[in-house]
Amino acid sequence: MKPLFLASAFALAATSALAADKYTLDSSHSQILFSYNHFGFSTTWGMFSGFEGDITFDQANPANSSVSVSMPTKSMFTGWEQRDGHFMSGDFFDATDEDLISFTSTGIDVTGDDTAKITGDLTMNDVTKSVVLDAVLNQVGTNPLANKDWAGFNATTTLLRSDFGLGAFAPAVSDEVEVQISIEAAKVE
Repeated sequence: MKPLFLASAFALAATSALAADKYTLDSSHSQILFSYNHFGFSTTWGMFSGFEGDITFDQANPANSSVSVSMPTKSMFTGWEQRDGHFMSGDFFDATDEDLISFTSTGIDVTGDDTAKITGDLTMNDVTKSVVLDAVLNQVGTNPLANKDWAGFNATTTLLRSDFGLGAFAPAVSDEVEVQISIEAAKVE
């Protein structure tokens, strides 16, 4: 009986491992946007580019999935060069070319057919905090241009700048930063 149980357990583990597919981010069709309030007068927007990452996606059991993403801090773009320079100064990031912002999931709580809460460690400005992303699976299918299996996700969260040592000028410039993420990823063959 014991050998049969062990054989079944190994078969189940192998099946679970095969069920999860590896995807790599398509950074040309993925965006991370952020916004904050400026003195109550306006909402200022920015984005990050040049990010890389991998997703292990188990469509049959999404809770077994994972995501890992990183991007250069200096890839931030707000549409105004002086503001970008100020963000990279000692008032905020004091960023070098080697500095990265990264997110690594630590757990996924499936909340609906196409929704989940993804908990993970966000490291920014040499500070790591646990954050929760409200995620939506947009679609899994064949990308007609690449003729490959593809997946798309959106996610949102709200961060406090001060949690990451970036709280300069708060509360006049809002401490809360809204984050919107939209990513596409290609299945690794």
